[in-house]
Amino acid sequence: MREVRITTIDEPGLEDFAGLTDVALRRVTEPEGGLYIAESLKVITRALAAGHRPKSILVIEKWLDGLRPLLADHDIPVYVGEPDVLESLTGFNLHRGALASMHRPPLVSPESLLTTARRVVVLEDIVDHTNVGAIFRSVAGLGADAVLVSRRCADPLYRRSVRVSMGTVLQVPWARLPEWPRAGEILHDAGFHLAALALDDRAVDLADFAAAVPDRVALMMGAEGSGLSREALAASDSVVTIPMGNGVDSLNVAATSAVVLWALRER
Repeated sequence: MREVRITTIDEPGLEDFAGLTDVALRRVTEPEGGLYIAESLKVITRALAAGHRPKSILVIEKWLDGLRPLLADHDIPVYVGEPDVLESLTGFNLHRGALASMHRPPLVSPESLLTTARRVVVLEDIVDHTNVGAIFRSVAGLGADAVLVSRRCADPLYRRSVRVSMGTVLQVPWARLPEWPRAGEILHDAGFHLAALALDDRAVDLADFAAAVPDRVALMMGAEGSGLSREALAASDSVVTIPMGNGVDSLNVAATSAVVLWALRER
């Protein structure tokens, strides 16, 4: 690593970190050769462990010693500065100490992920990055094999998603699905039972579903408010619901993912 001390935000090479407000980062998509931002030493560590390649690092002086062993084999610039300088550059308080500009890994096909998977989570049009990150954390902690996201679903490698997931989006395999009905065909061809989490007259209790869960199951979850689309429900093999009380009809989608994955965990 090459340490570069900065005292001004005009230093060449800082373009990846300039104005990293949420609005600015929403412009980041998934092109070949694209980038994503990893925030904090823990997340950077997970990104490197997953084999992702760093382009450059921005770090507050007091966090530098923690970075050195991680980057011993990487010939990249590490920009070091005081908190006020880095905040003026990024647009927010860098209280987690470090940001890494990382090369996005190539997107894989859903078919390749499904070859060896037994339990996957399908996210349809969930546009809230916090929910996406929290769901990935549940997947990592509670034993699903992969996540498949719709084309309009929020980017799992968006900075907030990565942060909320505690970096688990970097270790959980994921892929983009095509539109329905093709998405359902891909899952069915791989031998998956499609279980839609939804409020529906034909829904079965989660406990009953868990008592006889199919060997290969795809758990389908939709956006807050609108839920799963008609096309997704039409592709499903069963509809599952979490019984609720006190006039509450459903949980937040991230909470739902945790409850369902815990109920279906391997015993």
